[in-house]
Amino acid sequence: MKIALAQLNYHVGNFESNTKKIIAAINAAKNNAADLIVFSELCVCGYPARDFFEFKEFIGLCEQAAYQIASVCTDIACIVGLPTLNLKAHGKELFNTAWFIENGKVKGAVNKALLPNYDVFDEYRYFEPETDFNCIDFKGHRIALTICEDLWNTIENPLYITRPMDKLIEQQPDVMINIAASPFAYNHDEERIDILSNNSKQYKLPLFYVNQVGAQTELIFDGGSLVFNDEGTVIDELPYFKEHIAYYNLDKISGGKSIITFDHRHTIKPAHTSDIEQIYQGLLLGIRDYFSKSGFKQAILGLSGGIDSAVVCALAAEALGAQNVMAVLLPSRFSSDHSIADAEALVKNLGCKSETIPIKTVTEAFELALKPQFSNLPFNIAEENIQSRSRAVLLMAMCNKFGYILLNTSNKSEAAVGYGTLYGDMCGGISVLGDVYKTQVYELANYINRAHEVIPQNSIIKPPSAELRPDQKDSDSLPEYDILDTILMEYIENRKSSSEIIAMGYDEQVVKRIIKLVNTAEHKRYQTPPILRVSPKAFGMGRRMPIVGKYLS
Repeated sequence: MKIALAQLNYHVGNFESNTKKIIAAINAAKNNAADLIVFSELCVCGYPARDFFEFKEFIGLCEQAAYQIASVCTDIACIVGLPTLNLKAHGKELFNTAWFIENGKVKGAVNKALLPNYDVFDEYRYFEPETDFNCIDFKGHRIALTICEDLWNTIENPLYITRPMDKLIEQQPDVMINIAASPFAYNHDEERIDILSNNSKQYKLPLFYVNQVGAQTELIFDGGSLVFNDEGTVIDELPYFKEHIAYYNLDKISGGKSIITFDHRHTIKPAHTSDIEQIYQGLLLGIRDYFSKSGFKQAILGLSGGIDSAVVCALAAEALGAQNVMAVLLPSRFSSDHSIADAEALVKNLGCKSETIPIKTVTEAFELALKPQFSNLPFNIAEENIQSRSRAVLLMAMCNKFGYILLNTSNKSEAAVGYGTLYGDMCGGISVLGDVYKTQVYELANYINRAHEVIPQNSIIKPPSAELRPDQKDSDSLPEYDILDTILMEYIENRKSSSEIIAMGYDEQVVKRIIKLVNTAEHKRYQTPPILRVSPKAFGMGRRMPIVGKYLS
């Protein structure tokens, strides 16, 4: 039996595009004499569809699209994912389903049993978990078909009380197929491989795993679909961050054992890359898909000459084309000459568009209007934030006038401790670096410069500064970033309390101050743009904290 794995990029709710893409892949697989082509979880509607699932019309359109796909699925079988109605009297209205389609008809339906309800996942909000498990027979092979999380309960501390494969293995399957929508995080590929390998070893079966690729607002899906032999060894790995279709032969040898061999069209397994290279590729995909799937073409950002805006500008130019990026220099009376020069050098290196709009007269107008209220009080954070908000007003005016989408340039370290101006430098349509710590931003800058200097070296080596007052440096307000980021990672990613972090050897006052800053900045993060998720714990939908909570504050 010849099997095709289709790792494709879907668009939530775009039934015409998704259906057309799936049908094109089916026809390509037919032309390559495949017997079965496998698509990813909820591919018909795109993942995650969130509260679209609460619309009956949406579910109906999913079914219509799936039947349209079935109509061309002759002389080949396919597996597609879609939401289906729960016809039982009790439970939630929907199942997360995989249809097995053969000769234009639905031969089998497998529903997801293990519904993740942690971090960015919210599936139990919509779906009923399956409790009955059956294999599917096709061309002399018995297939144990599961959906994503159904194979993730082999971890040391299981999250669920059942394992679908423990039931399916009783029916003596020859092969496992798992369809998934597994989001990207820079450490997730290794974890994914370990979990799936353990399944192959435990059940002594070969495994085909198909993941989707592409970005859906803040969630990025990296692909990296996998094939394992019955000993848990990876025998093929599809490209990351790209669409791809690969072909394999599944045959039985003496004793009834199933083995996988490569079709002559197989690709070379991708080399595993560093965390920073993965973050770089993920952010490019996130920017590109956010714009293309939202119908936007041109980005704008404020370019300060600092490292954060320089990295965002370079990423946007690579993702969208330099001709579609507008970098606006917004110098104030505190902006240094070298910052302006660094920003101009970057624009020249990238070839993007640029404008310069000094904000001195704008901020003076605000200060003059507020003079009766401020009544000669000394300069402080109020005047600093007026500068940042003046820049935001000008950038948003250009968005309204010319149709740009504003890229937010705040990094995760700043977002964590509230080191940013609400309605100022924290505004934007999408936050590019909001899940990238400052120390990682430096690594990204060096990676971008790996072949030649794109980001001026001075932007990388100079002390970071908001330049909102004379001789200001970030270190005036915050610990050094190497210390800050380590403590933040222990608190945010590793969910350790202040006492646990202090016990690791960090200064007690520094730890308590940082954690207090994180907690008291929660109201700011509620009002920031969606953040492209590249870590295992990003701000936004995956980290839900109360604004008025007292614990650890």
